[in-house]
Amino acid sequence: MAEPGGSGPIGPYPDGVDHDEYDRLRRRVLWTFPSGLYILGSTDGDQRRNGMTINWVTQVSFDPKLVGVGIEKSALTHELVTATNIFALSTVHREDRAVVRKFTKPVEVDLAAKTLNGFAYLERVTGAPILTQAAAFIDCEVRNQFDAGNHTFFVGEIVDAGFLGAEDAPILRMEDTRMNYGG
Repeated sequence: MAEPGGSGPIGPYPDGVDHDEYDRLRRRVLWTFPSGLYILGSTDGDQRRNGMTINWVTQVSFDPKLVGVGIEKSALTHELVTATNIFALSTVHREDRAVVRKFTKPVEVDLAAKTLNGFAYLERVTGAPILTQAAAFIDCEVRNQFDAGNHTFFVGEIVDAGFLGAEDAPILRMEDTRMNYGG
């Protein structure tokens, strides 16, 4: 088994299989899992803001309304969410699929104009940025977090939510793009 963060495939492996081939197979299988694409907004509560494309998002509880997000530990977003225990998720209209590519690296922020990479944002209950062109949003306060390998799984309680567009707008999914993330 390769060390976490190492360069080789990571086991465990069935007996007698080629590790590289099996690792590629697992990735292809994981890429078939349906998932959405969202923009996760974060802030340090002061000057720094970020928006990050994310697909590891799931509702984890009905009562209270809890949502879990997996964030890579080396990401700026991880630093900001850890510092403030808040985040916001913006859903993206299917026709806005190019937007998610603009948030794959730390963004350029204009606090005066309230933009992230030129896209306008608003702040609601937590102060985490929410894209104004989002179809819908949730604003969350972190209630728990769990170590998950090279990611942290943050569980946030929804403290604000709403639609910024039509409630029945088609929402972007990973399979609507040529992007993949997993494995």
